[in-house]
Amino acid sequence: MTKRFVSLLLSTTLLASPLPAQVTTDAGTIDPAGIERFFNQPGYSPYAGRSFPSRPLWGEQHLHTSWSPDAFGGGTRVGPDDALKYAKGAEITSNTGQQVRLSRPYDWIVVADHSDALGVVASIYEGDPAFMSDPTLKRWHDEMRKGGEAATAVVMEMITLQGEGRIPPAMTDTTTQMDMWREMTRIVESHNQPGIFSAIIGYEWTSNYGGGNNLHRNVIYRDGKDKADMVRPLTTFDTELPRELWNWMAAYEEETGGRLLAIPHNGNLSNGLMFATETPDGEPIDAEWAMNRARWEPLYEVTQGKGTSEQHPSLAPADEFADFEIWDAGNLNVVPKEPGMLDYEYAREALKRGLALESEFGTNPFKFGLVGSTDAHTGISSTEENNFFGKFPASEPGPERSTGNAFDFDGRTVKDWKLGASGLTAVWAKENTRAAIWDAMKRKEVYGTTGTRPFVRFFGGWDFTAEDAQRRDPATVGYGKGVPMGGDLPPAPEGAAPSFLVAALKDPISGNLDRIQIVKGWLDAGGGMRERIYDVVWSGDRQPDAEGKLPPVGNTVDVGNATWTNTIGAPELIAVWQDPEFDPAQKAFYYARVIEIPTPRWTAYDAAYFKDANFSEDVPMTVTERAYTSPIWYVQND
Repeated sequence: MTKRFVSLLLSTTLLASPLPAQVTTDAGTIDPAGIERFFNQPGYSPYAGRSFPSRPLWGEQHLHTSWSPDAFGGGTRVGPDDALKYAKGAEITSNTGQQVRLSRPYDWIVVADHSDALGVVASIYEGDPAFMSDPTLKRWHDEMRKGGEAATAVVMEMITLQGEGRIPPAMTDTTTQMDMWREMTRIVESHNQPGIFSAIIGYEWTSNYGGGNNLHRNVIYRDGKDKADMVRPLTTFDTELPRELWNWMAAYEEETGGRLLAIPHNGNLSNGLMFATETPDGEPIDAEWAMNRARWEPLYEVTQGKGTSEQHPSLAPADEFADFEIWDAGNLNVVPKEPGMLDYEYAREALKRGLALESEFGTNPFKFGLVGSTDAHTGISSTEENNFFGKFPASEPGPERSTGNAFDFDGRTVKDWKLGASGLTAVWAKENTRAAIWDAMKRKEVYGTTGTRPFVRFFGGWDFTAEDAQRRDPATVGYGKGVPMGGDLPPAPEGAAPSFLVAALKDPISGNLDRIQIVKGWLDAGGGMRERIYDVVWSGDRQPDAEGKLPPVGNTVDVGNATWTNTIGAPELIAVWQDPEFDPAQKAFYYARVIEIPTPRWTAYDAAYFKDANFSEDVPMTVTERAYTSPIWYVQND
């Protein structure tokens, strides 16, 4: 297949609307004459009457504030009100007294504070008599008041006890929880501006099953305060089993008429439980389990501050881009992994395994789209390398984070420099409202990035042609001839192979684009899980070598000054690619991965700014940012 690079103008026509029904034939194929008629009817403007998304809406679904127990215990004082102001573009004061502001406001955000003891730790810190009779809580009060390492130790203890189900009972009072929840939804509601900014209601259900095995989910509401306040949020004091969370979600919808979805965290800290083929309590999964997971969890967090979990390099040694911000030392408590656990923690393995489980159960439980977020516990969502404010207040900017620990459990540590400035979610929604954003999430028309904001389109169909990549309106032909990211290919015409239209525009203040890849996963004739990565379009005049490997794009980073130049790479890439090895009898999925040129990592900015920073030689100083689209699936014809 001929690779094409088209030097497109930076124009919103890349994001144009899809074709109306009159340009298709009765058989559903494109009528070229109909396309020409479309551009002359009803008038001159090709945008009049469009009814599909024209730009991605940027935000994140996973931010913690001082209302999360571990965040407050770690020194966070930025609450949900300031966090929402910041997301809308306001300058605020960080937990360490530094001024901070986004380079560009978000379009939406979910403040996803832990439902466990929501807002309660502040009362313990203040010495509320209702809590001081408990000796553990009194000790936490004293230690948090000391600050520094003493307060950090309280946070670590909270996480451990929560994972063991031994949180002091005074923290689990349901009346207190509902009072705090109603106040949280009031704050969120006060910032919601339909059409301008969407403050989306949500919370994090924080299962650490078995002691630090991260099975966390963010619960995202389509609804406003009126419905969200009707049912108490689920906590891990109620249950730590995902299937019981799904039952709670079903009961919420039945009682309120509202809508919910859940987004599992990156699975790299689950010690093999996130995508296991048995439930955490050891029960084998079955058809009902598969159906419920597919229903309630349409998305997966592929990247965040505690690492990226697209794929592990040991599981895909041929993938030169798999070794990206990998956290694989252990679970949330840094309990070391055992052999085989990695197979059940990474997105690509789960997407492949989902094809096999669909053959067994009739439903693919791992048919998810891909999103990114920060999981910051500072109230500050920061994903740009030169504006990174860390995980907890102790890892906000300062020379000490060059040697500090992000996590420390009985001497099992993870260094601050391992934190990544990741990530963001782009949603292709028709309008900036809670309902439209939620609907786009549900249909998986979303993509995740490691923190930058490239515009990415990805469509699959059966009759895209090379000429489609030369149009100024790829979205128009993309919707007209195919399905967008997150969709299913329609039944295959006899003898056809799927083709894909993929396009990307660089983030205007980040690095140029190196290449676009399409990642394919499939089941072979024997049911084996397979994968392959195709470079489909790239910058410059590089050519693949005899083994099909594309030479590196190069590196312009000046680490000492934390600068780079966009003298390599391309501002835009677009191509049509057809699967050269398609077998209509084999189930498959495809997603696009957009790779930027190397740019300075936040550690390089720290080293340049803080002259007394003391990073060790093994600390990475450059980063290769990227975007991951939701997949498009092919299920073979019956």
